[in-house]
Amino acid sequence: MTSMSSNNLPLPKYHQIYLVLREQLQEGRFADGLPGELALMRQFAVARVTVRRALELLEGEGMISREPGRGTRPLAPAPATANGAGGEGESSRAHLTGLLENLVSMGLRTSVKVLDVDTVTASRAVAGALNIAVGDAVQKAVRVRSTKEGPLSHITTYVPADIARQFGRRELARKPILVLLEESGVKVGRAHQTISAKLADAVVARHLDVSVGSALLAVRRLIYDDQERPVQWLHGLYRPDRYEYEMQLSRVGSIDAKVWVSKELSAQFH
Repeated sequence: MTSMSSNNLPLPKYHQIYLVLREQLQEGRFADGLPGELALMRQFAVARVTVRRALELLEGEGMISREPGRGTRPLAPAPATANGAGGEGESSRAHLTGLLENLVSMGLRTSVKVLDVDTVTASRAVAGALNIAVGDAVQKAVRVRSTKEGPLSHITTYVPADIARQFGRRELARKPILVLLEESGVKVGRAHQTISAKLADAVVARHLDVSVGSALLAVRRLIYDDQERPVQWLHGLYRPDRYEYEMQLSRVGSIDAKVWVSKELSAQFH
């Protein structure tokens, strides 16, 4: 079990737990109810009073309901969204030359461990991102990518089943998924990507060898083919000490212009 380290995050432990659970609630992770207090105590290696303080914060925000005999359940969970996927702004695009080629190169220079590959039904969030119907079949793959220094990223990808039937666990362990998409007949066109920050939950922390509650770079990337069909939705969590995202900017307009657009994008890892 990975314990929480106050040296990594100076926040009180109850607040760390509150932040992790809030993120998971916002992602719709607890549709069947939250784990009980004892399970949360074991997961985060804390006392009951610490767990209860975290749950009180969530209840105060109206995110959960705690009723004797009925357990703790989420209230109106907000599913993850495509984060603006499909927007046409030039500054929000990552073109094939640059980012996607760089991602293939990174995939070829790192090792990958496939944790799980399965065909599942598309949730509302996945269906919205991939422009398919809720319940349609998609391939969900979970992988951990590593450098020689250790684990780098925890990646979850969703690909429509009609495309993903061309590759499975063995192929995903050998080649970058962008290469597999091309080999399946997909002509990759563009990608829309957002980068934010998230806290490591117990599962991800174990795979990335970090403490629960550690800050990670969170990447959402939607890949389109040359006909503007979404062909892959990726959720990536990266260790910030081993991954950095570099963007070169150019000024638009006169010398007084305050608008900048991306000229080139790259992902560096070490």
